Amino acid sequence: MPYAQMLSPSPVFTRDQQNIISQALAILETQLQCRPYAMTSPEVVKTWLRLHLHPQTRECFMVLYLDNRHRLIASETVSVGTFNATIVYPREVVIQALRHQSAAVVIAHNHPAGDPTPSESDRTLTDRLVNALDMVGIRVLDHLIIGDGEPVSLAERGWLPC
Repeated sequence: MPYAQMLSPSPVFTRDQQNIISQALAILETQLQCRPYAMTSPEVVKTWLRLHLHPQTRECFMVLYLDNRHRLIASETVSVGTFNATIVYPREVVIQALRHQSAAVVIAHNHPAGDPTPSESDRTLTDRLVNALDMVGIRVLDHLIIGDGEPVSLAERGWLPC
């Protein structure tokens, strides 16, 4: 589903602002389809994910599938939940990562309430995904949580294996 169609009505943005965001996302999608897009730094990834996940009013879990040079192969929202939870099945993430022939992934989700502090269940899910993907030779580079303000990186906190 195109990101522009994923935007939920939001009390955070006016209708005009949501239209502008939708147009910007459509342009980004077009650019991504034209050439490989390198996720060259944590800041690039954070900005990209903030654009896609911050406007959402329900918790969404997204995976960025990357090649061995960290160029974006594909991005998918693998789960859309409620205002404070979503269900992610590691098996499905592994299947999609293999389908895209990914060398690495970045996983991310939003906290629509605004507080990007990782919960214990966020850390548990991260561990499960790291272990499942490691079994097939795919690295999890980071798990980012998007809320108000700066996204939280579990890798920057040292909560992912090196």
